[in-house]
Amino acid sequence: MSPDTSPHDPSPWRPGDEPDLDRTVAYRVPRPPANEAHTVRLPSWTEPEEIGFATVPAPPAPPQDRGRRGRGWILALVAAVLVGVVGGGGVWAASKLSGGGTQPQDVLPANAMAYVRLDLDPSAGQKLALFGIARKFSATRDSFGGDDPRKAVVTALQKDEPDLSKVDYARDVEPWLGDRVGLAVLPADGGGDPVGALAVQVKDEAAARTGIAKMGLGGGRGGLAFRDGYAVIATSQKLADEYVKAAPLSGEPRFAADLGALGEQGVLSFWMDVEKVADAGWSEVAATPVLQQIRGMRFAGALRFSGDYAELAGITRGGTATPGRPEPVKIGELPASTVAAASISGLGDLLREQWPSLERTASGPGGETVRQALDQARAQYGLSLPDDLVTLLGRTLTLALDEQDLDGAQPRVGAVLTTDTAKARDVVDRVKSHLNGMERPADISTAEGDGRFVIASTQEYADTLNGGGTLGENETFRLAVPDAANAAYAVYADLDRLEKLYLNGLNGQERADVEKLRAVGLSGTHGEDGSTFTLRVVFN
Repeated sequence: MSPDTSPHDPSPWRPGDEPDLDRTVAYRVPRPPANEAHTVRLPSWTEPEEIGFATVPAPPAPPQDRGRRGRGWILALVAAVLVGVVGGGGVWAASKLSGGGTQPQDVLPANAMAYVRLDLDPSAGQKLALFGIARKFSATRDSFGGDDPRKAVVTALQKDEPDLSKVDYARDVEPWLGDRVGLAVLPADGGGDPVGALAVQVKDEAAARTGIAKMGLGGGRGGLAFRDGYAVIATSQKLADEYVKAAPLSGEPRFAADLGALGEQGVLSFWMDVEKVADAGWSEVAATPVLQQIRGMRFAGALRFSGDYAELAGITRGGTATPGRPEPVKIGELPASTVAAASISGLGDLLREQWPSLERTASGPGGETVRQALDQARAQYGLSLPDDLVTLLGRTLTLALDEQDLDGAQPRVGAVLTTDTAKARDVVDRVKSHLNGMERPADISTAEGDGRFVIASTQEYADTLNGGGTLGENETFRLAVPDAANAAYAVYADLDRLEKLYLNGLNGQERADVEKLRAVGLSGTHGEDGSTFTLRVVFN
């Protein structure tokens, strides 16, 4: 199937997107469906998977010369995520397609200011999508050999902690360790730097108490208490006892609303309340200028998977509300031959707003470089700052790279501005006049029409960009950049068509692996209720 004819809908995740397949509490006796017709059998990776009464064959071995593409720099990221998240335990984790049951946020205190959750037993759709992606790549395919991912974590800890060398995983850990873990950052009693609390899912409380003690907890080193199938580990026994009796984080209204807006929590999720961090007296963090600028804001995000892509998605809530909605970017109106693009809305207004701060920086200590650059722009190009720069940045700015002549002497590159075209023409003419007075004439071509001003490397490409296009209808683009028509910023790279720039430098298995990668996209929105972002890596 062509990469642009995928039958999958690229819409973002929402709660309830996935089928509720055999949702049972991990490590408890499974509750069979009423008709007992749905069964799950997970064989080795080299055998077909039987799910229910349907058989999903293992993917055929790729031909030696498939003509597909590769992208090495992203492969390392994808492999690290897949191996790091499941640590070599695909078969083991897939043997329980549950995803239900108590989550760490159900046992950690509601006054947490930050929270991270790792779930090796997510919902069935997430798990199957993750395994399908992992089987595409040699590094993760080999790692999914049936080993217990929990063992990989303990082994890693033993390498860094010599005191754990006497811990035997099969005897001391495996009998009690569950699939889920959560870490909460909490305010300290009496102020000062916050403290952490760890919630680890357990199968057997007595075995967990013995095993955790053997791993170094005890003798005045921390505290341990249990709640709803989790061991809660704190810096003291007093705190551990308090945490398991406290109202849970899942019941905190803002936390619950944020995760509800986020949707599917996937394999890894996180949340932070900046207001609580700022109020906690965490001196090294609370005083930073960035934190003060976003005071009152909350973040939530998740790493999740579809059959077509891996996605890191997030939202923000609270903080200073954005008045209205920024003008949507125009990235989807680029020509269908576009192989890479970036588009952002509101840069001109942002520059005007921040200009006083920039001038203060230029006038202060260490601002000599900035000051010289501004003086040179005024003197050599005759620019009126910041007005001329605001004009060039426009209401929206879109940069584009075309497939034609991609590896030639003069690639087709250009910028499409939504701006005052008369003012933009005047600024560009002044810049061209200066450049034409130098040894080499300026390679700048322009076109304009209907509030759009185009700057490009050739006149032909400027006219092409000015005519608009149908990139937004391309299936690869739609998968990589969901809801592009409403995005306030977007970045897109069609890796299948960019391959000619780097594929020849790859050989053997590395080349075969990176051919599985199809595209990458980043997009986001801003509004009065907060913002969203989505980073996707799309697979062939």
